[in-house]
Amino acid sequence: MAIKTYKPTSPARRHGQRQDTEGLSKNKPEKKLLTRLTKTGGRNNLGRITARHRGGGHRKMYRIIDFKRDKYDVPAKVARLEYDPIRSSHIALLFYADGEKRYILAPLGLKVGDEVMSGEKVEPKVGNSMPLGAIPVGMTIHNVELNPGRGGQLARSAGASVQLASREGKYVHIIMPSGELRMVHVKCRATIGQIGNVNHQNVRIAGAGGNRHRGRRPHVRGVAMSPYAHPMGGGEGRSAGGRHPCSPQGRPAKGGKTRNKKKPGSWMIVRGRKKR
Repeated sequence: MAIKTYKPTSPARRHGQRQDTEGLSKNKPEKKLLTRLTKTGGRNNLGRITARHRGGGHRKMYRIIDFKRDKYDVPAKVARLEYDPIRSSHIALLFYADGEKRYILAPLGLKVGDEVMSGEKVEPKVGNSMPLGAIPVGMTIHNVELNPGRGGQLARSAGASVQLASREGKYVHIIMPSGELRMVHVKCRATIGQIGNVNHQNVRIAGAGGNRHRGRRPHVRGVAMSPYAHPMGGGEGRSAGGRHPCSPQGRPAKGGKTRNKKKPGSWMIVRGRKKR
């Protein structure tokens, strides 16, 4: 979708942009597929902040997305494409032949009126869901499962995609957007195509109000804090912090490896991320 710019009626509007919503439905979302979204403000059940810079924002309703695509061999028509305030990608409302309605992530090129299906012997076209063992090698996929039947976990954001590189025994090799090469079981499912709304990352948020509207609170630099609030705080006048960038808990913030090699499933990573 195209990116529209505002007229420079104020300093913030001068650089503001938004995405063109042409092609998206203006109808209200399907009521039976909505649920209330509880805000946490970045706090856990003890009331302690575990995710910083969260809070406020516009009130939203959560759209229940079908990540499992477990309605096999039942054709469905795309009724409309919709905006989802929770995620960066757009969503598509499917009307199944048996009368059921479900939301899925809208891949690039999917149009209203297209027919999609989930199964083992379906045609490998955009929007269809198949086991990785049945997808031709070299195809672009998204919404990839890590465990069979659990639902898609990889490549779900706007513009994301994964490439099926090869097939070897009970596992396939997939290339992640980061360049990482990892193994996934052939019974895991994935959807053909790339996630749509590829221009999402190119939109400029003009002023601070745009971030507050999205539920993002101000991000204060560690060097601007007091020494009791952050390891990089304190000092007379402006300072560089005196150490490598880190979080308030002292963990490296830039370049430090955080992946646990002992975690189950780490052995499935064949090659790490490419150095940029």
